[in-house]
Amino acid sequence: MRSNVLIPNAQIYPVDTDLPWTELAAIPETYYTAFCSLENLRISAEHSVLVRGGASGVGVAALHLLRGKYPDMRIDGTTRRADIRSSLLAEGYTDIVIDRDGRLETERAYDRILELVGPAVIKDSMKHLCRFGILCSTGQLGGKWYLEQFDPIIDLAEDSYLTSFYSGNVREGRLNDLLDYIDRYRVRIRPEKIFSLSEIIDAHRYLESRTGFGKVVIVI
Repeated sequence: MRSNVLIPNAQIYPVDTDLPWTELAAIPETYYTAFCSLENLRISAEHSVLVRGGASGVGVAALHLLRGKYPDMRIDGTTRRADIRSSLLAEGYTDIVIDRDGRLETERAYDRILELVGPAVIKDSMKHLCRFGILCSTGQLGGKWYLEQFDPIIDLAEDSYLTSFYSGNVREGRLNDLLDYIDRYRVRIRPEKIFSLSEIIDAHRYLESRTGFGKVVIVI
């Protein structure tokens, strides 16, 4: 274990885990954000789930967390890139929905939606939410921060619920709950790529290339 770290004391959290460093480094804040968002969605085994923004780091983390506990659950993901559909299916999604110009190319509705694209598409996502379903708005990948011209009576799906999660709300107990969950359900945490510190330029090039998705870890 490292004995020194140069960050504010308020952001240091002791954890109890046997995970190797490369896997532990791949968890915060991506898996924490996904874990807490899924808690807010109140998911059960019988639910169908849509991850809008399925190729994002949080989206893939949510998929792995759900698949660990619910191996047979229907978990669909969205992407704007049809060329990575096969890669996303290999990650564990049941099916991939193409997001074209802010609209999903499907008529399917879901019990739970993890919204990572955000305010830019929430109205469209609501059209794909089942009655008594829950949508958790966590990400803002669509580049919009606010809901404009939003009428909750009209724009929310019938008898549905809208919630959110902010990744800045970190609690030590919840972080350790995440680690316990990962251990209990043997959640897949492998980073997509591991680079050494001397390869940091290559790591940045890889991240900017958009050839993959998932977490990249630098080993010091």
